[in-house]
Amino acid sequence: MPRTVLITGGTSGIGRATAARFAADAADVTITGRRSTTVDAAARELGVRGVVCDGTDPEQISALAARFDSLDVLVNAAGGLADPPTDGLSPLAGQAAQWRADLELNLLSAVLTTTALQDKLTEGSAVISIGSIGAERRGGSYGAAKAALSAWGAFLSAQLAPRGVTSNVISAGFIDETGFFGGALSDARRTALVEETHNKRAGVPADIAETAYFLASPGARHITGQTLHVNGGAHTTR
Repeated sequence: MPRTVLITGGTSGIGRATAARFAADAADVTITGRRSTTVDAAARELGVRGVVCDGTDPEQISALAARFDSLDVLVNAAGGLADPPTDGLSPLAGQAAQWRADLELNLLSAVLTTTALQDKLTEGSAVISIGSIGAERRGGSYGAAKAALSAWGAFLSAQLAPRGVTSNVISAGFIDETGFFGGALSDARRTALVEETHNKRAGVPADIAETAYFLASPGARHITGQTLHVNGGAHTTR
């Protein structure tokens, strides 16, 4: 029987690469995203199912969970740099809006999605959440949300491990070929990020996708409650 796989934020970047990796293994893959145009296009191109779902909306997540009788792999890949409207807000109110938006996008989306689906997980299932090197650097509200994601991932492992379900976080370093920086990454900054690595290359979405695929494999059943750094050897604290 093919494995049933759900990947949130699967329309681009790391999520899309991860969906492609599991689809190549003939898994029954579903991806989510917030916009129907991008979800439909990605699902068609990848040959997978697509569902429009805002991972911060409990009602939409409940509707998503109702689509599944069981689930073998959940990859929480939704996230990124939040850009909430702050026009007309005081500096303090703007700060609050930024932090709430980053926490909702990068932490709460994973928590709510996993909570809604955890009863569908079967023995041998895996929950994999995509973190960031920003959790251990000067990551601001985004980094704080990703740090909390790692803490929650370990907590989740303790809950799910007695059922034979693993929970791990992949802390991604600099990953090229994504829209994370929104076109604002200068050549000098990119060069500096690559120079920090030991292998002197930028990461690509496939690096994270292959790690996620391994963590969901039979060979990784004794790996749980961990945050795995996939960053080419870049220092995590600066």
